[in-house]
Amino acid sequence: MKPSSSAVITGAMHVNQLKNILAATDLSGPALQAAERAARLAKTSGAPLRLVHVLSAGVAAQLQSLIGLGSALEAKLFEATRQELQTLADRLAAEHGVRADAALLQGSVADEVTREADAIDADLVVLGARGKDFLRRLLLGSTAERLLRKSTRPMLVVKQRAREPYRRALVAVDFSAWSVPLVDLARSVAPDAHIVLLSAYEVPFEGKLRYASVPDATINLYREQAWQAAERQLHALAARTGLGPSQWTPCLPRGDPSLAIVEQELECGCDLIVVGKHGQNMAEELLLGSVTSHVLAESVSDVLVSTATSA
Repeated sequence: MKPSSSAVITGAMHVNQLKNILAATDLSGPALQAAERAARLAKTSGAPLRLVHVLSAGVAAQLQSLIGLGSALEAKLFEATRQELQTLADRLAAEHGVRADAALLQGSVADEVTREADAIDADLVVLGARGKDFLRRLLLGSTAERLLRKSTRPMLVVKQRAREPYRRALVAVDFSAWSVPLVDLARSVAPDAHIVLLSAYEVPFEGKLRYASVPDATINLYREQAWQAAERQLHALAARTGLGPSQWTPCLPRGDPSLAIVEQELECGCDLIVVGKHGQNMAEELLLGSVTSHVLAESVSDVLVSTATSA
């Protein structure tokens, strides 16, 4: 059967392509890197690209109080920003052969980006890891966090210059209902990348076992059993998502997933990390939120976050 235009066949696997991409930019250098990555993804997938810049609702009021900005000058500032944004869209369209347009909005960044993403039914929101100055870098965490909380759209946080397609993606899974969609998302954004499936495992109540003076040999046996169980689940997940033997590698570190992801990113040579914000229950959801925050703050690679509210 011939595949639809929204899907491609990669190896033995059916991969859904991206259909609409939104890139949020403040027109700074790091944000331009994100726009460049978004354009490359648009070219690979054939999806249209919308560039969005949000002028804070309080900017005009602040400038008015500081330098007496009048309405005419405010209009010129708005128009200059609109032209800069459109020039960027035109350049990316010409350089990458993609369909790109621009939208200049006013209001809260998280609210407006979420609203625009919903309006165009974006299946990926792309943004840079840093802003124009130190204050913006400090605020990025809260902006990204608000977007993660508000949006049900996958979000790609770009940290590196987009020189080539993603080659190796580290996908952190917990074997919950979110794991299959997470692998599918990774393959949509990085269809040609080798997948490293990571699951950090621990012996349940190991600390209490040691406190109860359980012999090390017994604890080591429990560790081996936990590792084997996780390995079986990884292979089952790979089979469910259609990954062939040459398309993926298992990674089963023991310990805290936050640390394991960042460590294995470097050891495995990955240029993309893929995480979700949901776990199997409320406690795991809170933990995974902290894992995602840690990875966003400490990783070197770009980070793709699934923000789905249902599996």
